[in-house]
Amino acid sequence: MPDYEIVIPEYRDHPKQMAFIESDAKRIIVRAGRRSGKTYGLAIRSVQRFLKGRRQLYAAPTAEQLDTWWNLVCEMLDAPIRAGVFRKNENEHIIEANRGKLRMKGKTAWNADTMRGDYADDLLMEEYQLMNEDAWGVVGAPMLLTNNGDAVFVYTPPSLYSRSISKANDRQHASKLYRKYAAEQEKGNKRYAAFTFTSHDNPHITAEALAGIVEDMSSIAYRMEIMAEDIDEAPGALWTRKNLESCRVAKAPDLERIAVSIDPSVSRGGGDEAGIVAVGNAAKEFYVLEDASLKGSPHAWAQAAVGLYKRLNANYIVAEANNGGVMVEMVIHEADPDVPVRIVYASRGKLVRAEPVATVYEQGRAHHVGAFPLLEDQLCLHTPGGPSPNRLDAMVWAYASLMNQYGSAKELVDFV
Repeated sequence: MPDYEIVIPEYRDHPKQMAFIESDAKRIIVRAGRRSGKTYGLAIRSVQRFLKGRRQLYAAPTAEQLDTWWNLVCEMLDAPIRAGVFRKNENEHIIEANRGKLRMKGKTAWNADTMRGDYADDLLMEEYQLMNEDAWGVVGAPMLLTNNGDAVFVYTPPSLYSRSISKANDRQHASKLYRKYAAEQEKGNKRYAAFTFTSHDNPHITAEALAGIVEDMSSIAYRMEIMAEDIDEAPGALWTRKNLESCRVAKAPDLERIAVSIDPSVSRGGGDEAGIVAVGNAAKEFYVLEDASLKGSPHAWAQAAVGLYKRLNANYIVAEANNGGVMVEMVIHEADPDVPVRIVYASRGKLVRAEPVATVYEQGRAHHVGAFPLLEDQLCLHTPGGPSPNRLDAMVWAYASLMNQYGSAKELVDFV
């Protein structure tokens, strides 16, 4: 018998946490509220499996999140570490034995490539909604091939405006993965498991604290951050999922005009996204044809816009003067001097410009040729008064330029 004791915190008083800790599914996703016990659960699960001889790799977006998990597992394994059974490397966040064959390691995954060069029996990815999809699909999944390993994804639905700090291309990718795993679980596929628990499910948070938090948060933030609800449209948004689904078509008819619109990134290094959206019209019916938005330098998005213009045989490229329109025209003409560029000057606020476009959707005169998940997320998650995202702005400008011939946008913009 060893002369040390491993102390794993009691978790059976938190049944929903216990369910995912003890699950033997190969692919697990956990949607949990803040302070609901998700990190404790991950720490307990990783220690238990490590002690069974399974190699553990934990990943979180930031060093602060990594430190929380690391401190918990070190506390649980403190006795065997001090007894020399396990070796601990604080700098590398490694606990290991048997010359590294048995190992537990924590990494940051703000950049997906920092996870490369490893393998595991169990990969645990916390705050997965903030990671780029490549952290799993390109880097993480292949790590599990050697030992046919298991994966656990944990996330809290983020408040709408915190989505801007995410590295994800699709800010809904974690919730979509949850729906996928939940659907497979419902079908009886034992490879997948989906769990959800709220902050209220944690027996170690006082009822007084939970009651008071309602007064400190907006209702939608409370639903997402405390009640762990995935919300894919914001109350007060000008567009709804139902509305967008009803406007979807397989192909567009012959079009009178096609506009390619740019809402440029404001960062010189191209760190922000440039909205590039093409819309066409057939009389008073409008069709979103393509969303070619990207992150890149002015040269990159100019080339993308010109390429889209040529591919669709569009009539012109439109850009807002108030947001770098003159610069856009110059950069576009560096890519191709023959492309016509229309500069628009906003005479009213962004909300006022967007409302007539939203009205066209409500009237059933707007159509999406196929699906545009990232654009549609922006349409349904944007609330009036909040930061206006680039894809949405680009689409609105394209609509406004086409609607102007019918007089419905003349009071909103002046065209040059």
